[in-house]
Formats: sequence, C-alpha cells, structure tokens
Amino acid sequence: MSHERRVKEWQHGADLVVAQLEAQGVKHVFGIPGAKIDKVFDSLVDSPIQIIPVRHEANAAFMAGAVGRITGKAGVALVTSGPGCSNLVTGMATANSEGDPVVALGGAVKRADKAKLVHQSMDTVTMFSPVTKYSVEVTAPDALSEVVSNAFRVAEQGRPGSAFVSLPQDIVDGPVTGTILPPSANLQMGAAPDEAIAQVAAMIDKAKNPVILLGLMASRQENSAVLHQLLEKSRIPVTSTYQAAGAVHQEHFTRFAGRVGLFNNQAGDRLLHLADLIICIGYSPVEYEPEKWNTGEATLVHIDVLPAYEERSYAPDIELVGDIAGTLKKLTANIHSPLDLSPRASEILVDRQHQRELLTRRGAHLNQFALHPLRIVHAMQDIVNNDVTLTVDMGSFHIWIARYLYSFRARQVMISNGQQTMGVALPWAIGAWLVNPGRKVVSVSGDGGFLQSSMELETAVRLKANILHIVWVDNAYNMVAIQEEKKYQRTSGVDFGPVDFKVYAEAFGAKGFAVESAEALEPVLRAAMDTDGPAVVAIPVDYSDNPLLMGQLHLSQLL
Repeated sequence: MSHERRVKEWQHGADLVVAQLEAQGVKHVFGIPGAKIDKVFDSLVDSPIQIIPVRHEANAAFMAGAVGRITGKAGVALVTSGPGCSNLVTGMATANSEGDPVVALGGAVKRADKAKLVHQSMDTVTMFSPVTKYSVEVTAPDALSEVVSNAFRVAEQGRPGSAFVSLPQDIVDGPVTGTILPPSANLQMGAAPDEAIAQVAAMIDKAKNPVILLGLMASRQENSAVLHQLLEKSRIPVTSTYQAAGAVHQEHFTRFAGRVGLFNNQAGDRLLHLADLIICIGYSPVEYEPEKWNTGEATLVHIDVLPAYEERSYAPDIELVGDIAGTLKKLTANIHSPLDLSPRASEILVDRQHQRELLTRRGAHLNQFALHPLRIVHAMQDIVNNDVTLTVDMGSFHIWIARYLYSFRARQVMISNGQQTMGVALPWAIGAWLVNPGRKVVSVSGDGGFLQSSMELETAVRLKANILHIVWVDNAYNMVAIQEEKKYQRTSGVDFGPVDFKVYAEAFGAKGFAVESAEALEPVLRAAMDTDGPAVVAIPVDYSDNPLLMGQLHLSQLL
C-alpha cells in the first residue's frame, strides 16, 4: 500500500493514538482519566482495548510493568496531566531499573498554554527523562503516530525499560492527519562474533573455578531455554540475581548456588569470590552491586544485548554482545567436556544442597508464634507450584523468599531489586493475572508495603482477579529496622500501628483470612489458595532472626 493511501484524516488525535495502540497489539490500558487526556479515554470506548481504571497512577505503571515483563510487549499506562503524571514516576523508574517494557501516555496542557501559569502545567518530559529510556512530547499533530510508535520500539528493544509520551490536550482533542505505523517486528540480533565466542570457550576450558552469574535478561524464555543446554553440557556452577529467578531448571539444581543480592554472604557469593572466571549473562550492575561480589581477581566475561555499563568493579575482560540465545548456543557448541568441580566449589554446593534439604525436612517444625520466616517460606513453597505466578514486594520477607523459595520457570517469580520499590506486589499480581487469567497469582508483601498499594484490592475485586495476597505482619518497616540497628544500635521511624487485614480485605469485597496459631498456617493458606477470586491472608511473623541475614547464616543455626 502506498504512503498516500495510508494517510488518513482523523477527527481527533486521540483516535489516532488508540488506533496506534491497537496496531501495537495492546490489550489493556491502565490509568486514571482527567480533563487533559479524557478524549483518549473516550476513544478507547470504541476500541477492543480494555480500560483498567486504577486507584493510583503509580500502580498503573506497576501493572503495565508486569504485563511487559511476562509478555515482552510493552504494557501501557494512561494518565492525565500534572500530578497524574508525577504520580507515575516511581512506577516508571521501577520498570526502567527492572527491565520491564512500559509505555506511559500522559496528558499535558495545550501547547499555547505551556508558558502560562495554568493549573496542571508541568514539564513532564524533563521530569521523566532521568528515569526512562525515552521521554518525548508530541509537538505537532502529524508526528503523533511516529512518537507513540517509537516509544514502543525503545521500550521493547535492547534491555527493555520505560518510555513516556506527553500528549498536549489540543493535539489529542483536535483533528490530525496521520498514518498508523506497523508494530516493530521481533527484531533479532545476530550472535556475538565467532572469534570472541571461541576465545571465551577456551577460557572456560582452562578455568579451574568458573562460575556463571545470571541477570534479568537470562530469564527471558528464549534465553533460559538455551541456557539449559549450556549448563547441561558445561556443568559450570551457577548463581543468579533476584531478577533472574526461575532461569535455572530443576535438572541443574545441584550446581545452582541460589540467588545473590543485598548482603554478600550467600553460597553464590562464596563461589564468585572463589572464581577465576566469572561469566555474566544478561546482567546489569543495578541488579546487584559488583563491588559486593567481584574481588577483581577473576577474568570477567559479559554476555548481553548491550555493551557493559562499566564501573570500577565491573570492567569486563571480554564482551559477547549480541543476541543472548544465539551467543549461548554457539558457546555451547564450542564446549567439549564438562567441568570437574574443584573440592572447594564442590564443598560450597554440597553445603547449599544440605541447607535446602534441611529446610524441606524441618521447616514445618518451627512452631513459635508469631511465625518464623522459614516456616512461612516452607508453607509457601508447597502452594507456589509451577502453574502459579509469584510477585514479591520489598521488605525483610523479600530476602527470606529470595534466598529460600525456589522456582524453575522463567519469569515465574517477579522480584524488585533495582529500585527495591515497596508496594509493587499487588499491582504486579493484577497485571500478571490479566496476561493469563487461567493461572493463579500469589503476591506477598509486608504490612508496610501492602498499605502503599492496597487500594488496588478494589481493582482486583472489580476484575474478579484470581489472586491470593499474603501479608507478613510485624507492625514495622523491619527491613529498615535491621539495618538501623546494625549501624546505630537503635531504630528510628520504623514502627506503626496494627491493622485487622482480614476485616480490611472484606471491606473491599475480597475474602479475608488471618493465621492465629502456628498449627493454622498450612490449613489457612490452603483455604485462601482455594478461594476463587481475590483473597488476603495475614500472617504474624517473628523477625527476631533477621540480624542473622547479614552474617554467614547457616540454616543449622535455626533448624
């Protein structure tokens, strides 16, 4: 079709925006309307795209981020001008740090009013520039589809992230001439150069203690599938950041040292400190600071779609830049014999395996009440099977879950460790459920983080989302508390009052549960899990062993 035949007169710019979203394959739009953007909401009424009204704009970005992480296609948030946009910032910064593709469309005052003192006038493009990959205002009607289309391209390609488009009211309300642009094809990069891949294979052959460190991009489905082949053939020990949860298959569990992040005291950290060769796959320093795991004594290999973001503790000796799956496939073909583990590496992995078995055998015997974190993790492991998606908020529980709850499906578990954002779990769960309504979603938060986004329980009830939200209750910002206590031997600003979360959930129309004894934990969790629709279960937790998380914790100390 010729360019001339594709050009069309649109009664409203908003109609072209919606048509462009449809062309991108968008199925849901999350947001809150307002006067500067309501014409786009009006145009969506005539579209197959489902509008999901939310209760706070940051949660719109979180929901869109979950869609983006699970599908690889950008989720969409749509908000009005001024505070509608500024409320988005935390969600957009989180998506950008976590590698979740999100496109946010924000209303703006008319172009003629930009220099006037009118309400909700704000330089949102400048505001979003530091926390997104792309932040642009549409300044001319005929640029509308191009700007929106490029926002999707930037958000989805390379290492995914967030993109923001400012839509002046006069452009979306008025007539425009424009073209619907086709969505980006699934652009496929080539593998890294053969010579460089052969060089890395030779390094692996000579190494005594090689270790693979997996980052977020390794957990993409196509990369995880090929990673399985590399681990099978090479038998190299592997560890991962929290964001790469699920990338390692169960067949390789004996050589998986668990996840690393926050405090550098895990089995994976010990392997990294022992290593003479560290192969980072799909890793970004924002996931786990390099100075915590890189001693500087190992040869460092960077495998990713982008060159390394170099810093003092992360300056790779060689970089394999290109399609990760293609590169791993070629690297696997260049490996000719499996690794013989050194005695020290074997000792670390065997000890880690013994700790896992100890938790499996004895986790249910932690009978104090309030409950020990490991007792709750043990019970959660039983309900988070391969068909369940798990979304995790930020707090002390986040560390216990990241260390001791396992998953073997890529992107099954969503954890924030870039911005370490509180309040993400419930909106992430709603977004994840919308992607696959046939799959149960379990989300978990502390009582502090839950109340930062718990207004979205109404959204979950309205959608009849099949979500179980677990609240670990201790009446404090405990993650902050343990760090304050270590630094200052006292705490400040971390305590707050109790909430009856069972009654709170029921006030929204969700099903509420409360665990009131150690013996009730598993039966109540099962009953909550069997609920069809939104449910909340509150579990009192005893965090007195949290200080041990900051040292060389061995589960034999607790079990």
